[in-house]
Amino acid sequence: MRPALPLLAAAAALSLVGCQKADDAVFGQRVRAYLLAHPEVIREAVDKLQANEQAAAAKASTAALKTYRSQIERDPRDIVIHPAGKVTVTEFFDYRCGYCKLAAPEVVKLIDQNPDIRFVFKQFPIFGEVSDTAAKVALTPQGKAKAYDLYKSWMGEKALDDSLLDKDLQAAGIDPAAARKAAESPAIEQQILDTRALATNLKIEGTPAFVVGDTLIPGADIPALRAAITVAKDGGLRKLG
Repeated sequence: MRPALPLLAAAAALSLVGCQKADDAVFGQRVRAYLLAHPEVIREAVDKLQANEQAAAAKASTAALKTYRSQIERDPRDIVIHPAGKVTVTEFFDYRCGYCKLAAPEVVKLIDQNPDIRFVFKQFPIFGEVSDTAAKVALTPQGKAKAYDLYKSWMGEKALDDSLLDKDLQAAGIDPAAARKAAESPAIEQQILDTRALATNLKIEGTPAFVVGDTLIPGADIPALRAAITVAKDGGLRKLG
């Protein structure tokens, strides 16, 4: 049976602090020979390193979520569905993100089937000018009044562009020119910048990303999202009323 990694490390350390200094070249050859004979040791070390990194990342993520809790869940500028819900779910998204579009039907089901879920939409445009425009228009008074309808319409467009954006605004009873003008508000621009800064602090690098209590769910991982919601409803995660 081959020695465990800690024993190998201990033997190496003892050889270096003993009465006679080990020859570096000879020692290096022995280590190389051992690793060639037992390459699985390298995989074990890599797996252990990855596990340690994942644990550290999870710990840092939980700490960040607690630090920025109010910005994530209680920014009064955000669009919120079911504001009286007991469990809060926050989504960082882009209207032109393909994975956001894949997740959108399930998001709609969650909202429609769970009035006890307080759903927060974080406008996080990362796919260019049309994404920026859509996010800003959604945050205008006109856009907020029809926020959920616009979410469903724009997420339903395979390739949202300016013409489709305006078409869906008109279908929702919104004047596109007036909405675009209102979207030039410096306050709306600041809100987008604040959301981007928040995403950076949470190490969110893409869309969609969901937050439920102390859990950050990157990507369109709907099973993980549903599992986090179930735990939250059972009282395992922080609830906000």
